[in-house]
Amino acid sequence: MPVTFPRRLPRALLPGALSLVCAAASGTLAAQAAPERAYIDHPAGPNGAKFAFSDAVRVGDTLYVAGHLGLDPKTGNAAADPEAEAHLVLDAVRHTLERAGYAMDDLVSVTVYCTDLGLYDTFNKAYTGYFHGSLPARAFIGVDKLVRGARFEVQGTAVKAGHR
Repeated sequence: MPVTFPRRLPRALLPGALSLVCAAASGTLAAQAAPERAYIDHPAGPNGAKFAFSDAVRVGDTLYVAGHLGLDPKTGNAAADPEAEAHLVLDAVRHTLERAGYAMDDLVSVTVYCTDLGLYDTFNKAYTGYFHGSLPARAFIGVDKLVRGARFEVQGTAVKAGHR
């Protein structure tokens, strides 16, 4: 079905329509360039292996932090002790943030995946020690399994302080 346009615009729409025509003619409606992206890749794994994701991606002032695990650097598996694992995963997130020029207090949203919701208090005990002011928004989600036998996986979004 063909689209038809009225020959005359209602008087109330004229100022807006005129502004649109003028803006289009002057080029101010030209598409703005998308913000530049910066990828924060993790160091190569054992034997120089590359991972199938980036640790974080910065778009403008926002940093999207990938899911991190609390892996023991000696074994490559989750720490045996849940409290130690909580510290390892938070240290990993902090390290990625620092490599990108951010801090833990720049996090505005965090998602924690956990294979045992009974570890909620154990995780919180470690978690709160990583922040100096207000805590970011957070979800704590129970899951069946995580890779490498991990109990916790943490991902988040950070915005540079002062730009919130």
